Order: sequence, then structure tokens, then C-alpha cells
Amino acid sequence: MGTATIPKLIINSPYEEPAQHWNYDPKTRTFSLVEGRRPAGYVTATPGAGSFDDPGIFTPLPLVNQIRPRVAAWREKGYAGASGVTKALLEHWRDPEQRDSSRRLFFCQLEAIEILIWLTESPAADRQGIEIPSDGGPFTRLCAKMATGAGKTIAMAMLIAWQVLNKTTYPQDRRFSKHIFVLAPGLTVKNRLQVLELNAKPGNFYDEFTLVPTGMLDRLRQGKILIRNWHTLMPDDPDAGPRVVKKGPESDEAFTRRVLGDIANAQNILVINDEAHHAWRAAPKSTIKGVRKEDIEQATRWIEGLDRIHKTRGIQTCFDFSATPFAPTGKASGEETLFGWIVSDFGLNDAIESGLVKTPQVVVRDDGQLTKEQKSRLYHIYMVPDVKDDLNRNAEEQVPLHDLVNNAYVLLGKDWLETAAKWKDAGRDVPPVMITVANRTETAARVKYAFTHKRIQIDELAEPGGILHIDSKVLEKAEAREEAPEGDDPSLENGNNSNDEESPRKKLSKKDQAELLRLQVDTVGQEGKPGEKIQNVISVGMLSEGWDARTVTHIMGLRAFTSQLLCEQVVGRGLRRTSYEIQADGEFKGLFKPEYVNIFGVPFRFLPHEGGVETVPTPPEPPIPVFADPNRKEYEISWPNIIRIDHEYRTRLDLTLSDVPVLELDALDTATLAEMAPVVEGRPDVTQLTEINLRELAQKRGRWQTIIFRTAQEVYDQMEPTWTGNKEILLAQVVGLVEQFIGSDRIVITPPLFNQDDVRRRIMLMLNMTKVVQHIWQSIRPGNTRALVPQFDREHPIRSTGDMRPWGTRKPCEITKLSHINLCVFDSTWEASEAFELDRNQAVAAWAKNDHLGFEILYTYQGTVRKYRPDFLIRLRNGAMLVLEVKGQDSQENQTKREFLDEWVEAVNGHGGFGRWACDVSRHPMDIPGILEKHDRVM
Repeated sequence: MGTATIPKLIINSPYEEPAQHWNYDPKTRTFSLVEGRRPAGYVTATPGAGSFDDPGIFTPLPLVNQIRPRVAAWREKGYAGASGVTKALLEHWRDPEQRDSSRRLFFCQLEAIEILIWLTESPAADRQGIEIPSDGGPFTRLCAKMATGAGKTIAMAMLIAWQVLNKTTYPQDRRFSKHIFVLAPGLTVKNRLQVLELNAKPGNFYDEFTLVPTGMLDRLRQGKILIRNWHTLMPDDPDAGPRVVKKGPESDEAFTRRVLGDIANAQNILVINDEAHHAWRAAPKSTIKGVRKEDIEQATRWIEGLDRIHKTRGIQTCFDFSATPFAPTGKASGEETLFGWIVSDFGLNDAIESGLVKTPQVVVRDDGQLTKEQKSRLYHIYMVPDVKDDLNRNAEEQVPLHDLVNNAYVLLGKDWLETAAKWKDAGRDVPPVMITVANRTETAARVKYAFTHKRIQIDELAEPGGILHIDSKVLEKAEAREEAPEGDDPSLENGNNSNDEESPRKKLSKKDQAELLRLQVDTVGQEGKPGEKIQNVISVGMLSEGWDARTVTHIMGLRAFTSQLLCEQVVGRGLRRTSYEIQADGEFKGLFKPEYVNIFGVPFRFLPHEGGVETVPTPPEPPIPVFADPNRKEYEISWPNIIRIDHEYRTRLDLTLSDVPVLELDALDTATLAEMAPVVEGRPDVTQLTEINLRELAQKRGRWQTIIFRTAQEVYDQMEPTWTGNKEILLAQVVGLVEQFIGSDRIVITPPLFNQDDVRRRIMLMLNMTKVVQHIWQSIRPGNTRALVPQFDREHPIRSTGDMRPWGTRKPCEITKLSHINLCVFDSTWEASEAFELDRNQAVAAWAKNDHLGFEILYTYQGTVRKYRPDFLIRLRNGAMLVLEVKGQDSQENQTKREFLDEWVEAVNGHGGFGRWACDVSRHPMDIPGILEKHDRVM
């Protein structure tokens, strides 16, 4: 049963594959909620159609739709064919315990990187029939299409980690590269891409989002990354410099050395194009109808430069990332076609339905005159004939705007006023932002003049310092620089906007004025930055690439939108969310709560919009800042930053089987039989099934002694590095212990048949070797360790509460008294009770909740290394440090966590350089006074 309007657009979790989507039926004029994922593709308007009821023309992306199920099957099979490093990364990325809830990876990020990996590492048979079209050049290009706000920079970081870690582990494998060349469309984007640097500077995405297991960080930093503007690919000017020396044209080798700098000697370079829709092939000096000469020049130089690098050094693969990877066809003005080498797609509709971006609301009706298509004229204001004529004349800035345009601004401005009032009442210090995208420079000047001279009756949008009129040419020059001007940052005088010619300002050079404009555009809505108070942005064109202001609530389009690409680019500038907090209950339980942006004049006919809701974008609750208070330095808590603990073992090993916990293996988790069918004309012929059965293999190669020795060898490999005695004696002892364990009742396989059938049991042990090894090793370690030797992070051997990066929360919280951190954020009423007691108990000298602190204990469970974050760090008045865990119900995994915490405490105390440490568990809100008193008495 369809519905005339969509009650809510956010219907999918951002962390799971979309399970449903909205579908519009033009015959019934209703929307239906359809189970399953939307096919990859895009919709364009039917030529000559102009009504909302136009079903449009759906153009599928057959390559993407062909790849998706194959990658899903590959994932289910455990990433067959992938290297050990790649499997470790994929498992790490999909494990939610490896990062805070606010740092979980979106499904679209995981899918994009999985597809790129699958195309490189999966068995050739899995990729049969997959052919990636070329862009016509000499090197391979693969494109990941990800909607604005979907987090493509994190996907790039994952790509870099995958490539570099594999190359440093398998240096002879030419499928991988540790030399990465990243190209950006401008200085703003280039600066933001610094989070991809492979150093350990704060803010890098590998640490920020825990993208790499701790033990792999040293190998990651063996890679080399170069991030540059595409402008560096412009050929060197032979006439530059002293006229006495005639340099002549720049050779390919000289070009390569100049562009690549520190990685100029590398071969087999991996290239990442950010905002790759700028990089398409066009013949030099060509003209394409409807495309600016500057855009053709950029595309030509970008690709031409990469061709020269490939000629001299070799490009392994070029990975393109873009929300709108279209290239002009040259057939008609404004007509584009998607890149043929797109291999993954998470489009804007998918992003909206998953809540990754704001929910757009477009004007569909008003009480004024309608267009001949029976639509509101505000839907595409520019196309009203007399408005179009007015906006295209060479008018002075003081010439009044068309009445309909003024009318539109007043309507949208009134909505902006209501939004601004709500934001102010909610305690937000930055204002909501309205952006205008105009057709030409003269129109933008007229709009600004209309606001500043009170011709539009929304005076608040004309406040001094609140209007940002963007000179596109000046901004383009600033973006074209490789680095910002040296010296002091350009700043505002008396808080006024330097673009407002009627306000006093410092005397700045043209270069500094351009940089100030770039900084203002780049920092709209950011407290304490040049763009903090901007609330009215007026621009020609699409604004700068990478513009990620999160405070845009209203958009006015005053230009022709001849394609869905233009619509998506403009609307995309206002779609970035302010909050990424999953709702714990209510209508949007498990989903993101919607945020809104209201749009006039942008005819995005195939962009879904929500109906039946209030038109004023409701401001999100302002996050409460959480930070280490510099005035509470006496409550700072520090701890050793341990990356692993080495064991020195006794020369005589012992294992009491009755003390070893039972290892449970489920046969359902292990495939032991498969049926195969030949493919005839692309279809499986199920009349000719053949069977793969592991029973015969187990009988031949899975003898008990083979299983025992292989298991013992792996346990030996874990212990050997820190064994001080004779290695042969160690191996002999381990073999004996493993034989006892495997032959005992401490391994239970379900269903019982697998315990009773000798062959089936051997198959299960063969296919679950990692779990068996880890289980035995953990059982041997506690009773046979002579000494624990902590190994510290070389770059940050000691961490403290003072290292915590400031963050914001909307959860319940309370001001603290004895903590370096200003607030304690509560995940439960139990934690609130604990925090209250810690702040008042006489045994406590200082404490901190382990929230965003980075205090972690590595532990192994079910054969997987994971991270454990205990709840509280407490310094007692006797100087001892207490690690406190709050735990109601217990489990085998929680017990394992505590065993590793006990080991950590023992290792730290054994080191002797960090005072005395202890750990404990609170199992009831009222037991904490007794726990504190117990540990405070110990001297």
C-alpha cells in the first residue's frame, strides 16, 4: 500500500547494508517502502518532461550491481584468497569493539574498501566476467562513488593502510605499493587530507579511528605519502626565471622529479584522486559545449600529468573518489555521463535513507501563481521567464532584484529566522547559515546589495560580519596555491568581515586577502575561527571543493540547473550533519535522528524529500564540551602505554588439565562440504553437481600426530621469542602438553556427533587451529610465567588524562570535583552512583572515567586480539593506582578481560617505575566504598 508522502526518510542503519528503500510509483503518485537494497544507478529527467510525476529515466550501473553480490559472497566465505594482513584488517574494521561508538565505520566505507580489495586479491574465478572499462589511458582506474557526507576520507585511509601494510609485509608483491600519491582539487581539501599522513601526529585517521591494529603501526609508517594540489601537475613555465637562461620544455623526468619530490625515486606508485570528477580525459585545447574552458584545462592537466608520471615511474593503480564522478559527453550542454570504471556506489538517496546526511525539504506548493506544470514557481525560480531574463542582464549591483526573487528570500528568510531563534534558545553560539548559488557575478552582487541595503525584509541576514560574498576568482587563486602564505594568519579587525567593503579592516595584500577569504569559507560555523559568525553566504558556482560547513540550513538556487549533477553538487553543500549519535529509543531507535535543510530554487526532481513534517529545521541539541581542565592539573592521572607484555617462562612447564576452561567449537561455524556446478552460458548446470568433502583429506593428512605437532609448533612460535632455555626442550614440552589437551575432554564440539566421530573431530580441529592454539597458549601462560616484561609504545611511552582531545556529548553528565576531566559522562545510573561516590570518598585523591582517554588493555578471546577499556582510573590517597571495572552480569569473555588486566597490573608492578597498581570489580552500586577502603589500607 503506497503513501502520498514519505513519513520518514531515515529507514536504515548507517552501519548495516541498506535493507529497504523508498520507491515512487508515478501511476498512483504514491511512495512504497520496498524491501531490499536499491539497485545502483541514477535517474535523469525524461526529455521534455517537467512535472513532479515524471518517472524519469533510470540508468543502472550494471558493473556495480554485478560486483555487489559477489563481494557479499566473498565476505561470507571469509575473504578467500586475501593475504593474512588483509584478513586481519578486514576483521579489525568490522569489529565494533575496536573503536568508540562514535568512531564506528559506516557500511558504505566498509563496502567500498572491500570491493577494491576484492578486485585485487580475490581468486580469479570469483572475478570471471568482471571487466573494468578503461578511461582510454595507459593505467588502470577504479572509482568509488560515495555521497557527500559518507566519509570518503576515512575510506582513503583504509585503502592506504591496506596497500602499505601488505607491501611492507610482502615486498615482492607488485599488487601493492607503499608509495602513495594523493591529488586534491584545491588547498582547502589538501589541508584536510593531512589526516592521511602516515606519521603519528595527533588527528591522523589511523589513530583517530583505530584503523590499524596496534602491532601493525610500525609497518604502516614505513610507507611514504605525498599529498599535493593538482596544480602542481601544470607544466613548468619555460619562460619563468631569468631571461638569460632558456630552460626549454620540461622533460618527463624533470617533471616527475619536481612533482613527486621525496618519492621521486619510487616505482609502482599508487595514486588517489580526491574529488576525481575533475579528472577526465579531454584532448588538449579542445572545447566542449557547456563546459568552462578552465574546467577543461584542469581535467586535461590533471590526467596529462598522471600520464607523464606513469611513463617515467609506473602507476600501479589510480583510485578515484567522488560523490559525482560525471564527465561531460560533449553531445549537449550540461549533459554528463558517469565514469565507466565506477566499481562501488553509495549514492545520495542511500545516504539520506541511512541518515548519513541531512534530510532535504524542497518547496512543492504555495498559494501564489503556479507554473504551467502546476508547480510552485519557487521550485525552480530561475526558470520563470521574466526572472531568468532579469538575472541574465548586465545590471549594476544597485538594480533591484525581481519581485519573485525578493519574495522567495523573504519566505526562506523568515524560516531562517525561526531556525536562528531555536538555535539561540538551544544555546548554540554559531548561527544557522543560508547559502545562495547565483548564475553570475552581477547577480551575486545584486543579492548582497539587496541584503545590506535592507531591500529584503530580513535585517538579521544583513548584520555586519554576517554576510560572506565570495569572489570566485579570488577564491580559485587561493585554492590553487600549494601552501597558505607564510607569516601571521590573516585576521579580522574589530570582528568585521573583510569582504564587506563598508567595514574597517587591516591593510592586507591581495594574497592575504585571498587567503582570508579561503579561511572564512573553510571555517563557516566553527567557533573561534574567521567564519564563526557567517550566516549568509552568497556565491557564484558551487563554492569551494571540500566545503564541509555543518551549519547550513537553507539553500537558495538562482541559476539554471541543467542536470542532476549540478543539483546534487549544490544540495550536497548543505547536507553535512552536525551530530552522529545513534538514538537509543523512540521512533528512530538504532538510527540517526533527522536533521533538515530547506531548499528553494534547486529542482532536484529525483532527490527524495520528506513530507508531513514541520518546515523549520530543528537545531540539534548543542553538545556539552568535555575536556581536561588545565586548572585541575593536580588531578591529572598518567599510566604506562603498553603495547604488549612479553613472558619469560620457567624452564619446566606444567599444565593441570582440570584448571583449563573448556573450549567449545560449533560445527555450524565450519564448512566441511561444498557442491559445485559447471557454468553453461552464464548459468550453473545443477544436473552435473560435484562434491568437495573434507573427510578424505582428514583421513590422509589430518592424522592425530600431525594435528598435535602443528598445534604445538604454533604454540611454540608464540613462546619461543622470550624463552631463555634450550629451544628443543621447549618444543618437546609443548608437544606433550598439547597432546594431553587435545586428547582430553576440555574440547567440546557441538553437535555431539562430531565428538564421537573421529574423522569429524579431526576436521574440526584442523579448521579451528587458531582457536585451539590461542586457548592452549592462554592456559599455559599463567602458571608457567617467571616474569612479565612490558613493552612500551616508543613514541608515547606514557599517556595521561591531559592527552585527551576535547569532545562533546549529549548524554547525561555531571561536573566532577576530583577529576582532571571537567565532566563525567554517564552510560547508566550505576555509573552515576559510582562517580558520585568517587567524588566524595576520603580514600580518593583523583579519578577519571576511561572515556576517550585511550587507556586500553589488549586481550585475546576466541583466537582474536581485542581491546578492553576498564571503566575508571583512580589514584588513592596512599598513592596507589586502582583500575576499577563496573560489571553486573558476568561472562566468559569478561573473565578473560580481567585475566589480562591482572596480567597488565602484575607487569606494571614488576617493572617498578610506575608506583603500585591494583584492579578490582564493582558488582553492585553500593560496594564501591568497601573496595576503595580495602585498597587504601594496603600500603
